[in-house]
Amino acid sequence: MRWWSLANFLSNAGTWMQLTVQNLLVLQITGSAAATGLSISVQAAPALLVSLVGGAAVDRWPRKTTAAVSQALLGAVAFTTAVLVATDRLDVTVLMVLAAVTGLVATVDGPACALLGNDLVRKEDVPSAIGVGSLVHSAGRLAGTALAGVTVGFLGTAAAYTANGLSFLFVASVIPFLRPVHEALPTSGTAAVTPTPTDAPVIPAQRGTRGARGTTKTRQTATARTTSTARTTVTAGSTAAAGGHGRSTDMTVHQGLVYFFRRPRLVALAGITGISSMFGRNYGLTLAVLVTGPLAGGAGAFGTVSTVLAVGGILGAVLGARLRSPSVRLVGVLAAGGALLQAVAGFSPSLAVLMVLVLPMAVLESVSDTAGTTVLQTDPPAHLRGRVLGVWGSISTGWGLAGPPLLGLLMELAGARGALVTGGLLIAATITAGFALRRRRATTALVPDAEEHGVPGFTAEPRTADDRTAAARPGLSTAA
Repeated sequence: MRWWSLANFLSNAGTWMQLTVQNLLVLQITGSAAATGLSISVQAAPALLVSLVGGAAVDRWPRKTTAAVSQALLGAVAFTTAVLVATDRLDVTVLMVLAAVTGLVATVDGPACALLGNDLVRKEDVPSAIGVGSLVHSAGRLAGTALAGVTVGFLGTAAAYTANGLSFLFVASVIPFLRPVHEALPTSGTAAVTPTPTDAPVIPAQRGTRGARGTTKTRQTATARTTSTARTTVTAGSTAAAGGHGRSTDMTVHQGLVYFFRRPRLVALAGITGISSMFGRNYGLTLAVLVTGPLAGGAGAFGTVSTVLAVGGILGAVLGARLRSPSVRLVGVLAAGGALLQAVAGFSPSLAVLMVLVLPMAVLESVSDTAGTTVLQTDPPAHLRGRVLGVWGSISTGWGLAGPPLLGLLMELAGARGALVTGGLLIAATITAGFALRRRRATTALVPDAEEHGVPGFTAEPRTADDRTAAARPGLSTAA
């Protein structure tokens, strides 16, 4: 796990170095801020369109091999860009194509590396591993952004891309030596693999689907692979070998969608994260305008605020790593607390007061993000996690693209202070309303059950004659 954390830190640092340099490179080539924004959108577009397929691929292919190959491909793209920059043959069209290829490979690389990190620890240690991953990501982002300017200033733009390529190759070279803990369901080929009862983890039932219940059902011949820790039986749901692969892929993607949207806690998690991302968290936009506008600070002042945000994110990741079994309710409470601090920060009379408020706000939001990631990666059965992360990738890219324009419009209408206050209150109010609705539905569902089982102290509401007549008709009974 230490080698994996070190490799991830170097990879994240290289990635953020390249992203920072890429924006500067587009500005240098085109002189257009709009082109810079377009390059970011081009790189994000594959995540919106094909993340579902990428997640399905992660569930189908051997995880270590998938992660190693995707890291090597990302390294090849970085090296190609470095050569083109060094030879002065890079134009904006080629850069856009390379950005799109990077985004496409990332749809597989993201879930593969995330789940591979979880495979390296025991099931009960997965929340801690996710917290360590969040800490590594925050530290890598801070280091990569800082190193970008130094590298370009002393060694040139091509050197930054070369450094990122080397970081990807380092990760790819570490992966073959990793030793996963075989508590998750392994996968191979197009077959879904289920461990024997002695090794099987407890997996929540999925409504609307039929799972393997101790028997083996095959519609085609499949080869069962054995591991040193578990014997496996194979359940194949694919069609005949000739021409059946495409339809199997569609079915696999559909299963991920069905599972995600039939899990109320995952839908609630998506709602909490979505509203928080669209009306908060875009502090590179809102706080930049607040600091340089009403608070009359400069670029240096905004850099200081950004550093405080980064420190708060690291502290939050450390605290999040101590969570053992976080719930969606905890994610919502922390997100609402951070949103209220955001609203208060909108009234900051000075830069000093803003920094005092920004630190705990960043801590709460970082813990909330870490807890949400833990729920997302541990809730689905092991054989569905890649697809669930694929669904999440598409959804999160959607609100990531929609958030900045909405927030920009809000700032045009209400100013930087108004956007922070309105956005924070909207986030807190939406989460609170969601909790209230959930509690009301739970209470409504429990009342008939209490009456039926004779709960002491329960007094049923008087029923009308029509109610009694309806209850007496077996065909109209509402009992589940």
